[in-house]
Amino acid sequence: MSATPRLSSYLQLHFLVLIWGFTAILGLLVSVAPTALVLYRTAFAALGLAVVVYFQKKSFRVGKRQAVLLMLVGFLLATHWILFFASARISTASVCLAGMSTTSLWTSLVEPLYTRQRVRPLEVVLGLVAVAGLYIVFRFEFDHALGLLLAVGSAFLAALFTVANSHFVKKHDAFVITFYEMIGASACSLVIVVIFQKYNFNGDLPLWPQASDWPWILILAWVCTVYAYSMGTQLMREFSAYMVNLTVNLEPVYGIALAFLIFGERERMTTGFYLGTLVILLAVLAYPILLRRQKIPG
Repeated sequence: MSATPRLSSYLQLHFLVLIWGFTAILGLLVSVAPTALVLYRTAFAALGLAVVVYFQKKSFRVGKRQAVLLMLVGFLLATHWILFFASARISTASVCLAGMSTTSLWTSLVEPLYTRQRVRPLEVVLGLVAVAGLYIVFRFEFDHALGLLLAVGSAFLAALFTVANSHFVKKHDAFVITFYEMIGASACSLVIVVIFQKYNFNGDLPLWPQASDWPWILILAWVCTVYAYSMGTQLMREFSAYMVNLTVNLEPVYGIALAFLIFGERERMTTGFYLGTLVILLAVLAYPILLRRQKIPG
């Protein structure tokens, strides 16, 4: 991991966060149930990654144990996405994205346990600042409490996923890692679809997409997943998992702006909501500055 990531890497990371901010909007544009959406997303992503790995003449070999571990991480990813899209569906895209701001706090607690390192007070403090921003948001938007709960659960799983990937990227190619994770995510989401359908947890939402859904599903699979997650995994060679997830806190900022442009008044929130997202933004921008002053590797 580079001690001083390049400016171009910071810009690319923010571009990826912009793409991820668009995923909640795509979840609302597609008519199918969240469980089915994740199944289609991961299945097409696995297919796209297989094509990329083959034509780039990369090796699919990672060893049986590593393949199993990567697919298990894919289980985490599938569950994270299902909670993510369900949160957007029952509340709004803006609420869902704001709930994801707790990812940095979860990462500040999970990553030191995984790497057996001391918890950095700076990371915990800035994670708590992000949570304070979230608290401000939901003082004014408390009617979306269930959506918040699902988003926070999704954020916790995102933290686990990112920390695990920061370990795998040291050993394997980013596209190969994401390929195996998409296979695991596809298998997990298929099982969840079957269980949810049996017990009618999907409600009245259909499982099969309409013709108008397919372009959005393919964008979700190939742009927001194949490209964004593979490049995000690659950037973990330069950034810590914490830095990645703290920057992902900008999803509400980017996503809310996009949601308002697309959905208009439906996504208009209270002044408190935007004040909370500003607090989150300040935590994101403060981290690299304070990091350099303390001379902590990032």
